[in-house]
Amino acid sequence: MKEDFDIYGDVTIFDTTYRMNKYNLICAPIVGVNSHWKNVMFGCAFIADEKIKTFEWVLSTFKKSVGGSEPASIFTDQDLAMSVAIQKVFPHSRHRLCIWHLIKNAVSRFGALKRDTTFKDAFNKCLTGCVTEEEFEHCWTNMITTYKLENNKWFKRLYSLKEKWCTALSKDFFSAGILSSQRSESANNAVGFKANKNTSLTDFFKIFKQTVTRWRNNESDTDVKCSNSKPTSNLPFYGMIKHAAEVYTQTIFRYFETEFEFSIGCVTNLHYQTQGYFFYEVKLENNEASKQKVTFNMADNSIACSCKNFEEVGWLCYHCIRVLQQHSVTKIPDRYIIMRWTKYVKAHVWRRRDEESANERIPIKYIPWRQIMARKGYNLILKCQQHPETKNLIESELK
Repeated sequence: MKEDFDIYGDVTIFDTTYRMNKYNLICAPIVGVNSHWKNVMFGCAFIADEKIKTFEWVLSTFKKSVGGSEPASIFTDQDLAMSVAIQKVFPHSRHRLCIWHLIKNAVSRFGALKRDTTFKDAFNKCLTGCVTEEEFEHCWTNMITTYKLENNKWFKRLYSLKEKWCTALSKDFFSAGILSSQRSESANNAVGFKANKNTSLTDFFKIFKQTVTRWRNNESDTDVKCSNSKPTSNLPFYGMIKHAAEVYTQTIFRYFETEFEFSIGCVTNLHYQTQGYFFYEVKLENNEASKQKVTFNMADNSIACSCKNFEEVGWLCYHCIRVLQQHSVTKIPDRYIIMRWTKYVKAHVWRRRDEESANERIPIKYIPWRQIMARKGYNLILKCQQHPETKNLIESELK
Protein backbone atom coordinates (compact mmCIF):
# COMPACT_ATOMS: atom_id res chain seq x y z
CA MET A 1 0.00 0.00 0.00
CA LYS A 2 2.92 2.34 0.73
CA GLU A 3 4.35 1.47 -2.67
CA ASP A 4 1.02 2.22 -4.34
CA PHE A 5 0.80 5.55 -2.52
CA ASP A 6 4.28 6.49 -3.77
CA ILE A 7 3.01 5.97 -7.33
CA TYR A 8 -0.67 6.98 -7.19
CA GLY A 9 -0.93 9.03 -3.99
CA ASP A 10 -1.23 12.39 -5.77
CA VAL A 11 -5.02 11.99 -5.53
CA THR A 12 -6.58 10.49 -2.40
CA ILE A 13 -10.18 9.87 -1.39
CA PHE A 14 -11.07 9.62 2.31
CA ASP A 15 -14.63 8.83 3.34
CA THR A 16 -16.54 7.50 6.34
CA THR A 17 -19.77 6.16 4.88
CA TYR A 18 -19.65 2.55 6.08
CA ARG A 19 -20.47 1.70 9.69
CA MET A 20 -19.83 -1.71 11.25
CA ASN A 21 -22.99 -2.45 13.20
CA LYS A 22 -21.70 -5.02 15.69
CA TYR A 23 -19.22 -2.59 17.30
CA ASN A 24 -20.72 0.60 15.85
CA LEU A 25 -17.29 1.40 14.42
CA ILE A 26 -16.86 3.53 11.31
CA CYS A 27 -14.82 2.07 8.47
CA ALA A 28 -12.79 4.81 6.74
CA PRO A 29 -10.88 3.49 3.70
CA ILE A 30 -8.24 5.70 2.08
CA VAL A 31 -8.44 5.04 -1.65
CA GLY A 32 -6.71 6.18 -4.83
CA VAL A 33 -6.83 5.62 -8.58
CA ASN A 34 -4.30 3.49 -10.44
CA SER A 35 -3.05 3.83 -14.02
CA HIS A 36 -6.13 1.96 -15.32
CA TRP A 37 -8.48 4.34 -13.48
CA LYS A 38 -9.48 1.62 -11.01
CA ASN A 39 -9.59 1.67 -7.22
CA VAL A 40 -6.36 1.12 -5.32
CA MET A 41 -6.24 0.86 -1.52
CA PHE A 42 -3.77 3.00 0.45
CA GLY A 43 -5.04 2.20 3.94
CA CYS A 44 -8.06 1.81 6.16
CA ALA A 45 -9.02 3.06 9.60
CA PHE A 46 -11.66 1.96 12.13
CA ILE A 47 -12.84 4.88 14.24
CA ALA A 48 -15.43 5.30 16.99
CA ASP A 49 -16.55 8.85 16.15
CA GLU A 50 -16.18 11.66 13.60
CA LYS A 51 -14.61 14.33 15.78
CA ILE A 52 -11.73 16.64 14.78
CA LYS A 53 -9.19 14.91 17.06
CA THR A 54 -10.13 11.49 15.68
CA PHE A 55 -9.67 12.61 12.08
CA GLU A 56 -6.38 14.30 13.00
CA TRP A 57 -5.14 11.04 14.49
CA VAL A 58 -6.18 9.02 11.42
CA LEU A 59 -4.63 11.41 8.90
CA SER A 60 -1.43 12.04 10.86
CA THR A 61 -0.93 8.30 11.40
CA PHE A 62 -1.51 7.67 7.71
CA LYS A 63 0.86 10.51 6.76
CA LYS A 64 3.56 9.03 8.99
CA SER A 65 3.08 5.57 7.47
CA VAL A 66 3.68 6.87 3.92
CA GLY A 67 6.80 8.82 4.83
CA GLY A 68 5.27 12.26 5.31
CA SER A 69 3.96 12.69 1.76
CA GLU A 70 0.91 14.83 1.00
CA PRO A 71 -1.52 14.28 -1.88
CA ALA A 72 -2.10 17.05 -4.42
CA SER A 73 -5.87 16.67 -3.95
CA ILE A 74 -7.87 14.95 -1.23
CA PHE A 75 -11.60 14.32 -1.68
CA THR A 76 -14.02 13.96 1.24
CA ASP A 77 -17.70 14.39 2.01
CA GLN A 78 -19.08 17.67 3.39
CA ASP A 79 -17.82 17.23 6.95
CA LEU A 80 -16.57 20.24 8.94
CA ALA A 81 -14.47 18.17 11.38
CA MET A 82 -12.75 16.40 8.52
CA SER A 83 -12.06 19.72 6.79
CA VAL A 84 -10.36 21.15 9.90
CA ALA A 85 -8.24 18.00 10.31
CA ILE A 86 -7.12 18.04 6.68
CA GLN A 87 -6.10 21.69 6.89
CA LYS A 88 -3.90 20.87 9.89
CA VAL A 89 -2.37 17.56 8.73
CA PHE A 90 -2.23 18.17 4.95
CA PRO A 91 -1.78 21.96 4.70
CA HIS A 92 -0.41 21.81 1.14
CA SER A 93 -3.15 19.56 -0.26
CA ARG A 94 -6.18 20.83 -2.13
CA HIS A 95 -9.28 19.77 -0.18
CA ARG A 96 -12.15 18.94 -2.51
CA LEU A 97 -15.74 18.20 -1.51
CA CYS A 98 -17.69 15.31 -2.95
CA ILE A 99 -20.09 16.60 -5.62
CA TRP A 100 -22.24 13.49 -5.26
CA HIS A 101 -22.89 14.42 -1.62
CA LEU A 102 -23.62 18.02 -2.58
CA ILE A 103 -26.26 16.94 -5.08
CA LYS A 104 -27.76 14.50 -2.57
CA ASN A 105 -27.94 17.19 0.13
CA ALA A 106 -29.20 19.81 -2.29
CA VAL A 107 -32.14 17.64 -3.39
CA SER A 108 -33.53 17.73 0.15
CA ARG A 109 -33.45 21.53 0.03
CA PHE A 110 -34.86 22.07 -3.44
CA GLY A 111 -38.48 21.94 -2.31
CA ALA A 112 -40.76 22.66 -5.27
CA LEU A 113 -37.70 22.96 -7.51
CA LYS A 114 -37.23 19.19 -7.37
CA ARG A 115 -39.51 18.79 -10.35
CA ASP A 116 -37.96 21.68 -12.29
CA THR A 117 -35.48 20.13 -14.74
CA THR A 118 -34.22 23.55 -15.87
CA PHE A 119 -33.13 24.31 -12.29
CA LYS A 120 -31.32 20.99 -11.99
CA ASP A 121 -29.55 21.70 -15.27
CA ALA A 122 -28.52 25.14 -14.03
CA PHE A 123 -27.26 23.70 -10.73
CA ASN A 124 -25.28 20.94 -12.46
CA LYS A 125 -23.82 23.54 -14.81
CA CYS A 126 -22.48 25.42 -11.78
CA LEU A 127 -21.07 22.24 -10.28
CA THR A 128 -19.18 20.77 -13.22
CA GLY A 129 -20.10 22.51 -16.46
CA CYS A 130 -18.10 25.75 -16.20
CA VAL A 131 -14.58 26.15 -17.54
CA THR A 132 -13.61 29.59 -16.24
CA GLU A 133 -14.27 31.44 -13.01
CA GLU A 134 -16.11 34.20 -14.92
CA GLU A 135 -18.43 31.63 -16.48
CA PHE A 136 -19.14 30.08 -13.07
CA GLU A 137 -19.91 33.45 -11.43
CA HIS A 138 -22.28 34.32 -14.27
CA CYS A 139 -24.10 30.96 -14.09
CA TRP A 140 -24.34 31.04 -10.29
CA THR A 141 -25.69 34.61 -10.17
CA ASN A 142 -28.16 33.81 -12.92
CA MET A 143 -29.39 30.67 -11.08
CA ILE A 144 -29.74 32.44 -7.70
CA THR A 145 -31.64 35.36 -9.27
CA THR A 146 -33.87 33.27 -11.53
CA TYR A 147 -35.02 30.92 -8.77
CA LYS A 148 -35.05 33.55 -5.97
CA LEU A 149 -32.49 31.86 -3.73
CA GLU A 150 -30.80 35.05 -2.50
CA ASN A 151 -31.82 34.41 1.13
CA ASN A 152 -31.33 30.65 1.16
CA LYS A 153 -28.77 29.89 3.91
CA TRP A 154 -27.69 26.56 2.46
CA PHE A 155 -26.88 28.02 -0.95
CA LYS A 156 -25.08 30.95 0.71
CA ARG A 157 -22.89 28.54 2.65
CA LEU A 158 -22.35 26.44 -0.46
CA TYR A 159 -21.13 29.50 -2.34
CA SER A 160 -18.68 30.31 0.48
CA LEU A 161 -17.12 26.86 -0.12
CA LYS A 162 -17.00 27.19 -3.91
CA GLU A 163 -13.22 26.64 -4.11
CA LYS A 164 -13.76 23.14 -2.70
CA TRP A 165 -16.34 21.89 -5.17
CA CYS A 166 -16.47 24.07 -8.30
CA THR A 167 -14.42 22.38 -11.02
CA ALA A 168 -13.76 25.72 -12.73
CA LEU A 169 -11.87 26.91 -9.64
CA SER A 170 -9.77 23.76 -9.18
CA LYS A 171 -8.24 23.25 -12.60
CA ASP A 172 -4.75 24.20 -11.43
CA PHE A 173 -4.76 21.19 -9.07
CA PHE A 174 -4.35 17.65 -10.36
CA SER A 175 -7.43 15.54 -9.63
CA ALA A 176 -7.05 12.63 -12.11
CA GLY A 177 -10.51 13.48 -13.44
CA ILE A 178 -12.25 12.61 -10.16
CA LEU A 179 -15.21 14.78 -9.20
CA SER A 180 -16.38 13.06 -6.03
CA SER A 181 -15.48 10.61 -3.26
CA GLN A 182 -17.69 7.94 -4.80
CA ARG A 183 -14.55 5.89 -5.37
CA SER A 184 -14.30 5.51 -1.62
CA GLU A 185 -17.95 4.55 -1.47
CA SER A 186 -17.41 1.93 -4.14
CA ALA A 187 -14.56 0.66 -1.98
CA ASN A 188 -16.97 0.45 0.96
CA ASN A 189 -19.44 -1.45 -1.16
CA ALA A 190 -16.73 -3.83 -2.31
CA VAL A 191 -15.63 -4.46 1.27
CA GLY A 192 -19.05 -4.44 2.86
CA PHE A 193 -21.11 -6.60 0.52
CA LYS A 194 -20.27 -9.75 2.52
CA ALA A 195 -20.39 -8.10 5.93
CA ASN A 196 -23.48 -7.84 8.09
CA LYS A 197 -24.40 -6.67 11.60
CA ASN A 198 -22.93 -9.84 13.12
CA THR A 199 -19.56 -9.61 11.39
CA SER A 200 -16.69 -9.45 13.87
CA LEU A 201 -13.70 -7.15 13.45
CA THR A 202 -11.39 -10.05 12.55
CA ASP A 203 -13.87 -11.39 10.01
CA PHE A 204 -14.24 -7.91 8.56
CA PHE A 205 -10.48 -7.64 8.19
CA LYS A 206 -10.42 -10.94 6.28
CA ILE A 207 -13.08 -9.58 3.90
CA PHE A 208 -11.09 -6.36 3.54
CA LYS A 209 -7.90 -8.29 2.77
CA GLN A 210 -9.68 -10.45 0.18
CA THR A 211 -10.98 -7.30 -1.50
CA VAL A 212 -7.51 -5.73 -1.71
CA THR A 213 -6.08 -9.00 -3.07
CA ARG A 214 -8.80 -9.11 -5.73
CA TRP A 215 -8.09 -5.50 -6.75
CA ARG A 216 -4.37 -6.23 -7.04
CA ASN A 217 -4.94 -9.38 -9.09
CA ASN A 218 -7.20 -7.43 -11.44
CA GLU A 219 -4.53 -4.74 -11.75
CA SER A 220 -1.84 -7.35 -12.51
CA ASP A 221 -4.03 -8.97 -15.17
CA THR A 222 -4.68 -5.59 -16.78
CA ASP A 223 -0.96 -4.73 -16.64
CA VAL A 224 -0.14 -7.94 -18.52
CA LYS A 225 -2.85 -7.23 -21.08
CA CYS A 226 -1.49 -3.72 -21.66
CA SER A 227 2.07 -4.99 -22.04
CA ASN A 228 1.25 -7.80 -24.46
CA SER A 229 -1.39 -6.22 -26.69
CA LYS A 230 -2.09 -2.97 -28.49
CA PRO A 231 -5.42 -1.15 -28.29
CA THR A 232 -7.64 -1.12 -31.35
CA SER A 233 -8.76 2.11 -32.96
CA ASN A 234 -10.76 3.34 -35.93
CA LEU A 235 -8.01 5.91 -36.48
CA PRO A 236 -4.83 4.99 -38.39
CA PHE A 237 -1.88 4.31 -36.08
CA TYR A 238 0.33 7.21 -37.04
CA GLY A 239 1.72 10.20 -35.19
CA MET A 240 0.37 10.99 -31.75
CA ILE A 241 -2.21 8.19 -31.77
CA LYS A 242 0.54 5.62 -32.34
CA HIS A 243 2.66 7.24 -29.61
CA ALA A 244 -0.26 7.30 -27.17
CA ALA A 245 -0.91 3.58 -27.78
CA GLU A 246 2.74 2.87 -26.99
CA VAL A 247 2.97 4.76 -23.71
CA TYR A 248 -0.52 4.94 -22.13
CA THR A 249 -2.53 2.16 -20.53
CA GLN A 250 -5.50 1.13 -22.62
CA THR A 251 -7.96 3.00 -20.39
CA ILE A 252 -6.08 6.30 -20.68
CA PHE A 253 -5.50 5.69 -24.38
CA ARG A 254 -9.30 5.73 -24.85
CA TYR A 255 -9.53 9.13 -23.17
CA PHE A 256 -6.70 10.47 -25.34
CA GLU A 257 -8.29 8.96 -28.45
CA THR A 258 -11.54 10.82 -27.70
CA GLU A 259 -9.64 14.12 -27.43
CA PHE A 260 -7.83 13.31 -30.69
CA GLU A 261 -11.12 12.67 -32.48
CA PHE A 262 -12.47 16.05 -31.31
CA SER A 263 -9.30 17.74 -32.53
CA ILE A 264 -10.07 16.63 -36.09
CA GLY A 265 -13.19 18.82 -36.08
CA CYS A 266 -11.46 21.89 -34.63
CA VAL A 267 -10.99 25.28 -36.25
CA THR A 268 -7.90 27.33 -35.35
CA ASN A 269 -7.45 31.07 -35.57
CA LEU A 270 -3.94 32.54 -35.17
CA HIS A 271 -4.22 35.82 -33.26
CA TYR A 272 -0.62 36.76 -32.70
CA GLN A 273 2.92 35.52 -33.32
CA THR A 274 6.23 36.71 -31.87
CA GLN A 275 9.70 35.17 -31.44
CA GLY A 276 8.59 31.59 -31.90
CA TYR A 277 5.44 31.98 -29.77
CA PHE A 278 2.03 31.44 -31.37
CA PHE A 279 -1.26 32.54 -29.80
CA TYR A 280 -4.36 30.74 -31.08
CA GLU A 281 -8.07 30.53 -30.50
CA VAL A 282 -9.30 26.98 -31.00
CA LYS A 283 -12.89 25.75 -31.08
CA LEU A 284 -15.03 22.97 -32.43
CA GLU A 285 -16.68 23.87 -35.71
CA ASN A 286 -19.84 25.96 -35.16
CA ASN A 287 -19.47 25.68 -31.35
CA GLU A 288 -18.55 28.98 -29.69
CA ALA A 289 -18.84 27.47 -26.20
CA SER A 290 -15.84 25.24 -26.91
CA LYS A 291 -13.53 28.17 -27.75
CA GLN A 292 -10.24 28.24 -25.79
CA LYS A 293 -6.96 30.14 -25.96
CA VAL A 294 -3.86 28.09 -26.78
CA THR A 295 -0.24 29.26 -26.57
CA PHE A 296 2.49 27.32 -28.40
CA ASN A 297 6.28 27.72 -28.18
CA MET A 298 8.00 26.29 -31.26
CA ALA A 299 11.45 26.22 -29.60
CA ASP A 300 10.59 23.40 -27.17
CA ASN A 301 7.09 22.33 -28.26
CA SER A 302 5.60 23.58 -24.99
CA ILE A 303 1.89 24.30 -25.12
CA ALA A 304 -0.78 25.64 -22.75
CA CYS A 305 -4.56 25.84 -23.01
CA SER A 306 -7.00 27.98 -21.05
CA CYS A 307 -9.21 24.92 -20.42
CA LYS A 308 -6.35 23.47 -18.28
CA ASN A 309 -7.33 19.91 -19.06
CA PHE A 310 -3.73 18.69 -18.76
CA GLU A 311 -3.23 20.34 -15.36
CA GLU A 312 -6.45 18.79 -14.07
CA VAL A 313 -6.51 15.26 -15.50
CA GLY A 314 -3.03 14.64 -16.91
CA TRP A 315 -3.49 14.28 -20.68
CA LEU A 316 -3.68 16.87 -23.45
CA CYS A 317 -6.99 18.39 -24.55
CA TYR A 318 -8.20 18.49 -28.15
CA HIS A 319 -7.36 22.20 -28.37
CA CYS A 320 -3.67 21.48 -27.74
CA ILE A 321 -3.63 18.38 -29.95
CA ARG A 322 -5.02 20.42 -32.85
CA VAL A 323 -2.29 23.07 -32.55
CA LEU A 324 0.47 20.45 -32.21
CA GLN A 325 -0.79 18.75 -35.36
CA GLN A 326 -0.78 22.09 -37.14
CA HIS A 327 2.91 22.44 -36.32
CA SER A 328 3.67 18.86 -37.47
CA VAL A 329 4.43 17.55 -33.98
CA THR A 330 3.96 13.79 -34.38
CA LYS A 331 4.75 12.68 -30.80
CA ILE A 332 3.33 13.77 -27.48
CA PRO A 333 6.03 15.97 -25.90
CA ASP A 334 7.65 14.20 -22.92
CA ARG A 335 6.57 16.88 -20.45
CA TYR A 336 2.92 16.10 -21.23
CA ILE A 337 3.19 12.39 -20.48
CA ILE A 338 2.51 11.86 -16.77
CA MET A 339 4.19 8.68 -15.52
CA ARG A 340 1.17 7.58 -13.40
CA TRP A 341 -0.91 7.05 -16.58
CA THR A 342 1.69 5.00 -18.48
CA LYS A 343 2.14 1.26 -18.96
CA TYR A 344 5.56 1.36 -17.32
CA VAL A 345 4.61 3.29 -14.18
CA LYS A 346 5.64 0.31 -12.03
CA ALA A 347 8.74 -0.58 -14.05
CA HIS A 348 11.05 0.80 -11.36
CA VAL A 349 9.31 -1.40 -8.80
CA TRP A 350 9.90 -4.49 -10.91
CA ARG A 351 13.49 -3.42 -11.59
CA ARG A 352 14.18 -3.07 -7.87
CA ARG A 353 12.71 -6.50 -7.17
CA ASP A 354 14.86 -8.04 -9.91
CA GLU A 355 17.95 -6.42 -8.40
CA GLU A 356 17.05 -7.70 -4.93
CA SER A 357 16.44 -11.24 -6.20
CA ALA A 358 19.71 -11.09 -8.18
CA ASN A 359 21.60 -10.24 -4.99
CA GLU A 360 20.05 -13.24 -3.30
CA ARG A 361 21.09 -15.69 -6.04
CA ILE A 362 23.72 -18.36 -5.27
CA PRO A 363 27.02 -17.82 -7.14
CA ILE A 364 27.43 -20.14 -10.13
CA LYS A 365 30.55 -21.87 -8.67
CA TYR A 366 28.43 -23.40 -5.88
CA ILE A 367 25.76 -24.89 -8.14
CA PRO A 368 27.55 -28.18 -9.07
CA TRP A 369 28.35 -29.00 -5.40
CA ARG A 370 24.76 -28.19 -4.43
CA GLN A 371 23.34 -30.49 -7.10
CA ILE A 372 25.68 -33.36 -6.11
CA MET A 373 24.82 -33.06 -2.42
CA ALA A 374 21.09 -32.81 -3.17
CA ARG A 375 21.26 -36.00 -5.22
CA LYS A 376 23.22 -37.85 -2.49
CA GLY A 377 20.84 -36.65 0.18
CA TYR A 378 17.81 -37.72 -1.84
CA ASN A 379 19.28 -41.19 -2.45
CA LEU A 380 19.97 -41.59 1.27
CA ILE A 381 16.39 -40.62 2.13
CA LEU A 382 14.99 -43.13 -0.36
CA LYS A 383 17.09 -45.95 1.16
CA CYS A 384 16.15 -45.10 4.75
CA GLN A 385 12.45 -44.35 4.45
CA GLN A 386 11.36 -47.90 5.40
CA HIS A 387 13.68 -48.25 8.43
CA PRO A 388 12.47 -46.43 11.59
CA GLU A 389 15.86 -46.49 13.34
CA THR A 390 17.68 -44.97 10.34
CA LYS A 391 14.93 -42.35 9.84
CA ASN A 392 15.29 -41.28 13.46
CA LEU A 393 19.08 -41.14 13.13
CA ILE A 394 18.93 -38.91 10.02
CA GLU A 395 16.35 -36.59 11.57
CA SER A 396 18.36 -36.18 14.78
CA GLU A 397 21.60 -35.56 12.88
CA LEU A 398 19.91 -32.95 10.64
CA LYS A 399 18.68 -31.12 13.75
